[in-house]
Amino acid sequence: MAENLGDLIINISDGIWGAPILILLLGGGFYFLIYSRLAPLRYIGHAFQILTGKYDDPDEPGQLRHYQALSTALAGTVGMGNVSGVAVAITMGGPGAIFWMWVSALLGVSTKFFTCSLAVMFRGKDSAGEIQGGPMYYITEGLGKNWKPVAIFFSIVGMIGVSPLFQANQLTQMIRDVVLVPNNIEASFQSNLITGIVISIIVGVVVIGGIKRIGNVTGRVVPLMVLIYTITVLYIIFSNSSQIIPAFQTILHDAFTGDAVLGGSLGAIIIVGVRRAAFSNEAGLGTAPMAHGAAKTSEPIREGLVAMLGPIIDTIIVCTMTALAIIITNTWIESSADGVTLTANAFDSAIPVYGKYILTICVTFFAMSTLFAFPYYGVKCLGFVAGAKYQHLYNYIFVVVIIIGAVSNLHVIIGLIDISFALMAFPTVITTILLSPHVRRASKEYFRKLKQGR
Repeated sequence: MAENLGDLIINISDGIWGAPILILLLGGGFYFLIYSRLAPLRYIGHAFQILTGKYDDPDEPGQLRHYQALSTALAGTVGMGNVSGVAVAITMGGPGAIFWMWVSALLGVSTKFFTCSLAVMFRGKDSAGEIQGGPMYYITEGLGKNWKPVAIFFSIVGMIGVSPLFQANQLTQMIRDVVLVPNNIEASFQSNLITGIVISIIVGVVVIGGIKRIGNVTGRVVPLMVLIYTITVLYIIFSNSSQIIPAFQTILHDAFTGDAVLGGSLGAIIIVGVRRAAFSNEAGLGTAPMAHGAAKTSEPIREGLVAMLGPIIDTIIVCTMTALAIIITNTWIESSADGVTLTANAFDSAIPVYGKYILTICVTFFAMSTLFAFPYYGVKCLGFVAGAKYQHLYNYIFVVVIIIGAVSNLHVIIGLIDISFALMAFPTVITTILLSPHVRRASKEYFRKLKQGR
């Protein structure tokens, strides 16, 4: 019965990720980019200035500084999607899927600019009177109470989308394949269960401390995590510098032919790329606006500019480096492995003995930081649906689900998360389009003041 349920989830996932979701995410991103007159791309330099703290004001409303808000959002995006998700994309769609991840990410820049600006512009209060942001709040505050069923629907599927199933599964797989098996420790359901329990205890200690502790932890962990991973992957790439251009040629060629995939078609490659890009940067899904909606600022456009850096950092930069490491070492051709194990094989091939252990450390950082950030989103979703009085219960549910993810099938988990992400995207993007005139008006005023030096 469990196997049949798993097959059903995978089939539904494949069905829902078709033309409608592609039009929604790619078309929505293109609309936002044109409607804003390319503002997100024109003001990238200013966005980095904001990130340095130049415009921080401790007296403004909110809970997190700009940097902490972006770090919390990046903790949920610069994670397993950049290590394991890229490997899954190449396995399912060949190197060409990476090109469509780039396209989706570039359009996702404008999507995040709009959604995260709205998250501050239309902040609401939960039942405890605490200021909150996110799609569920800007839907009800911006479009009216008649739209509350849509906001509730988003919150319900959001609780599933931000569950720790994938991160727990891949971290467990990494520990099993790199640490346990090579050291002659039998890998079994029991070993996965024990690993899951240990992870859940560590995560539970952090997340029950609340958003301020999460902001402090991710603010320190994310930069270190990205630095270690970046140095290692760049070493792999430039140790094989003669293969860099051929790797890019392979990506661009396969993006339009699907030659690397048996029976591959252009449509299938695009779908794989967009699915994995959504998993990587979550643009249009509505999770990042929940973190950025907690930023200490009264200027929505400023927070939108900070938020739009997310897809650039995690998909354009980090995912590309991972993809190059896998393609350059030819492990995607030579290995039958999937997920994080494929990436580990690439590291082991380029840096014998030590490579896979370095990746294990990086993956631990990636997975744990995501596991620290995701409960915050789930808490906000449950708080919106059931009231702030009960929102803390999500933390306990989250900790238990970590154990379930550790012992579950990877492809079923990916299917379930993809279904949830698609169902989150529809209310998020559609309502953002309806509210986009508010962002455009505020943008004109903000950039006018910026030019005047105010």
